[in-house]
Amino acid sequence: MRKLYFILLAAAGFSVQAQQAPQIKRACATDRVMANFFAKNPQAKAQEADLRDFLINNDYKAQKKKAVVTIPVVVHVLYKTAQQNISDAQILSQITALNEDFRKQNADFSTVVPAAFQPNAADLELAFCMATKDPNGNPTTGIERKSVPQNFVLGNSYYTSSGFAAWDPTKYLNIWVGYFDGVDSNGDPWDGTLGFAYLPNAAGLSFDGLVIGCFNMGTVGSLWVGYDKGRTATHEIGHYFGLNHIWGNTGVCGTTGGSDGCADTPATNGPYYEQDNPVFPDNQYTCTTTANGAMFMNYMDYVADYQMAMFTNDQKTITSNTMIGPRASLLNSNACSLLSVNETEKVEAINIFPNPTTQYISIASPLTKINEVEIFSSEGRLVKKAFIKNETDKIDVKDFATGVYYVRTYNGKDFVKSMKFIKK
Repeated sequence: MRKLYFILLAAAGFSVQAQQAPQIKRACATDRVMANFFAKNPQAKAQEADLRDFLINNDYKAQKKKAVVTIPVVVHVLYKTAQQNISDAQILSQITALNEDFRKQNADFSTVVPAAFQPNAADLELAFCMATKDPNGNPTTGIERKSVPQNFVLGNSYYTSSGFAAWDPTKYLNIWVGYFDGVDSNGDPWDGTLGFAYLPNAAGLSFDGLVIGCFNMGTVGSLWVGYDKGRTATHEIGHYFGLNHIWGNTGVCGTTGGSDGCADTPATNGPYYEQDNPVFPDNQYTCTTTANGAMFMNYMDYVADYQMAMFTNDQKTITSNTMIGPRASLLNSNACSLLSVNETEKVEAINIFPNPTTQYISIASPLTKINEVEIFSSEGRLVKKAFIKNETDKIDVKDFATGVYYVRTYNGKDFVKSMKFIKK
């Protein structure tokens, strides 16, 4: 896979009007931060294959009852200069762009996406709203701001006390906005990074959410040319909901790591950039030359904002499974709207994931409180009892024998639902 080029930004970059983007190629740091996450969390790495299989292959349509899901957003602005302290209008323009892109309502869809790929395009049925209640139930605009010193390193410290601690990441999509500079813990520069977001493997952790540059957030204000349609956030939040880059993790054709798990996104051996000047049909980096070539206009590639305009049906499968699995707790948030569901829907929303599994199970119960789980073998023998708080809690089953197991869930002493899972 071709390397990402991180070109150091000039020191004057803090004071210029930022109309012209530095000569960089789109630099998403999600692969980088996820590699560090897995290196520090080997158990999460061991569990990755089970979760990935669930996200790609689970039949979400058989379980999903409600259509459009609304995600409450809180934006934490961390600025060193007045220009970096982006306006409310710029933030709200990003929310508008997200709603258009994730609902397939973007005005440029029909002009950017060629007719051959338009049938593959999907409305992900995800909507976004600014939080109206903070974690304590108090009214809020969903925006908080903080002046940080010149030596503050956004990519390292955004979620710490020197930045802004996340609002409960099981209830809010946290977005941190600032300026990328400095180096990470490995000594690699952050300069040139547009943003990153953690995949659902890190759901609920203190650093979970989107971190994005202030000059490529939204569609109004001081924005870099080519990164001024809000598509950096669209791309990174795609990661947040489980989507990989089109070329997978490695860009090695014909391998598991070289695939995004979506049959309707033609495989490539690396990203397309604006500088590649792709024109449909383009086979510069396709693993197999075809009449339609690469889907470089997909939001999960690296082209400029004006060159990307679609998600696909298989990508929708992944994001929908994320919302009935590792990020299901967002359904229980009333941070920007109250849910209106009946008791039957509450019970139907309870789900075991991943299933089948080799390492662990979690219980997604966004609308009903579950705090105790009993697991029985197919012979009816109780093999494990566990206490849980939410969907991010994992119940270890890696030592279980292969077979079918039954789960009973409780809220205190009250039985809630019985389910089963397969241990591979």
